[in-house]
Amino acid sequence: MIKLALPAGDLRSPLAGVLIAQGLQVEGYGEGSRAYRLVVRGRDDIGVRVFRERDIPIQVALGNYDLGICSLSWVKEMQVLFPDQPIVPICDLGIGSLGIYVATSAGAEEGLRHIAGLANVRIASDYPNLAEAFAMAARLPRYRVQSVWGAAEAYPPEDADAVVISTAGEEEVRAHGLQPVHRLLAGSAWLIGNAKSIAGKQMASVVAPLMGAATAGSSPEISLPTPLPANGARAETMSRRTAIRMAVPDGHQQRHVVGALADAGLSFAGYDDSACVRRPGSGIEGLEVKVVRPHDMPQLVALGQFDIAVTGRDCLLEHLHRFPSSPVQELIDLQRGQYNLSAVVTEDLPADTIEDALACWRAEGRASIRVASEFMGTADYYARSRHLWRYQVMPIAGASEGFVPEDAELLIEGTETGKTLRENRLKPIDLLYRSTTCVIGRTGAGLEGAGRTVFDHVIGALKRAGEPA
Repeated sequence: MIKLALPAGDLRSPLAGVLIAQGLQVEGYGEGSRAYRLVVRGRDDIGVRVFRERDIPIQVALGNYDLGICSLSWVKEMQVLFPDQPIVPICDLGIGSLGIYVATSAGAEEGLRHIAGLANVRIASDYPNLAEAFAMAARLPRYRVQSVWGAAEAYPPEDADAVVISTAGEEEVRAHGLQPVHRLLAGSAWLIGNAKSIAGKQMASVVAPLMGAATAGSSPEISLPTPLPANGARAETMSRRTAIRMAVPDGHQQRHVVGALADAGLSFAGYDDSACVRRPGSGIEGLEVKVVRPHDMPQLVALGQFDIAVTGRDCLLEHLHRFPSSPVQELIDLQRGQYNLSAVVTEDLPADTIEDALACWRAEGRASIRVASEFMGTADYYARSRHLWRYQVMPIAGASEGFVPEDAELLIEGTETGKTLRENRLKPIDLLYRSTTCVIGRTGAGLEGAGRTVFDHVIGALKRAGEPA
């Protein structure tokens, strides 16, 4: 059996067209099936699994999958930190072209020299390894890479001095209000393989058709900058901000937050059920609002970059499990966007509780329990609290229902209706907690004067919105 990993997301539709054209029609893939295990029409020698792109190089490197297709940027992101992994880029499929750019706010002059002149450079990116490689190659004297879940382009200038982002080109960088200063990589979607599988398996029936669709050329290398000249780092002169800063989420939580804001009598221009500008107008003097990913909010509040944030309790508890002494706390439960965070196993396991599941696995002689989750800190806390004994936490980026049972015994996953679990033949056996949308803030925040007045006004309004009907 040849095991093939395919990406979810934006690559799905164009890649489905390439596969069909080469006689490899994956049932339901182009249509966006919610099932993560798919079959190739007329082929019983190929097993297909759908992943988030950033997980595919890891799964291929581990040998869990023989072949994978993903953007070359995620291969390079992994290889920067783990250069000796047995991954072989086989061919460029010529779809999903993008570049990895270093960019600053549009007002920054002299590009890289502007970055080099800062006393401490803040770099935000969902490619933290590539960002680290850039900073080291440029020999920045002091820097901090902030790993984010996405929307890094929204961070400058308030919350970052530079970003490392993926876009279709420089014009798209400028469309975000940023100035591109260096291109680290230009790439597209590639077919990649595990070196041992390539050497030991007959995979020509899959590789040959895809190579027929490939474009010529070798795998491009990362283009790192030369060391920037030392020009006397400017002392930081950041004045104490007077405005209260509030973070609100994008994504699936947005509609819940919009409803809560309406009930609180708050309305932010450009942030509603149909729009999501990154810096909506608050309509309140002394209140600045910014839209960021909810997963990043607890860390931003802990660092003092935001005073108020509306996120999920799952994101807050994940942060606190990883950083127990973090000065972040829940201020208000908005009682919206509720779902269960549960321990999930395959339906084939004859167990209805975690204790029964552990007994089954031990009877099978499993030396270690693999726990997959997007919430690493929570998964580790759960494994310890339930006494799993020997276990391995596997961080994943999404498309999680497909990991069990082949690639993990246990999944820590959010379930609202359970439909996706049932479609992938999974079942919850242990409830960790019920997550909900909540308002968080920093303990001991020294607000005073007008800032305290604005803070109390917003918190008071949101408390009314969180009161049960």
